[in-house]
Amino acid sequence: MPTLAFFEEKDFDQLIQWMNTEELLINWSGRMFSFPLTPESLAWYLNDTNKIGSSDAFIFKAIDNDGTVVGHISLGGISTTNKSARISRVFVSNEGRNKGICRFMVEQVVKFGFEKLHLHRIALGVYSNNPSAIACYTNAGLQIEGVHKDVLLYQNSYWSMVEMAILEEEWQQNRAK
Repeated sequence: MPTLAFFEEKDFDQLIQWMNTEELLINWSGRMFSFPLTPESLAWYLNDTNKIGSSDAFIFKAIDNDGTVVGHISLGGISTTNKSARISRVFVSNEGRNKGICRFMVEQVVKFGFEKLHLHRIALGVYSNNPSAIACYTNAGLQIEGVHKDVLLYQNSYWSMVEMAILEEEWQQNRAK
């Protein structure tokens, strides 16, 4: 079974290698980063994360059985007032694809959010041109809430954003099945 661990500075080079095209970087992070991804931008991204009680973001890596890092996922925008957060920047390496790594990462981050952070709602946005990600998130229990049309312009083409979410009670019901 794969495991999740906190993303660290020693993981920067791997993530930079994965984000080897502008289109892939934008699909992963929207316009949060400029291409190419750099250690400096990742240091900014990692700053003040992964501390329960004082961080508004948690950044993870997925590690396969053989110790290979095969994925990345974050839980951010944490609102203690609203008991909500957003999953973002989900990526599975070529070596991790078709092994259930995406679903595993999403399920583990959702579990972390509900059990450790005592959240009520976890949401995410995914570009509509990524049907495999939408299928992964659906299989992990998130439901489509709507679509924001044409939110990002890339090379004269607009991308729409599919909004998805899961509530704590829905997660508990799914676990009971």
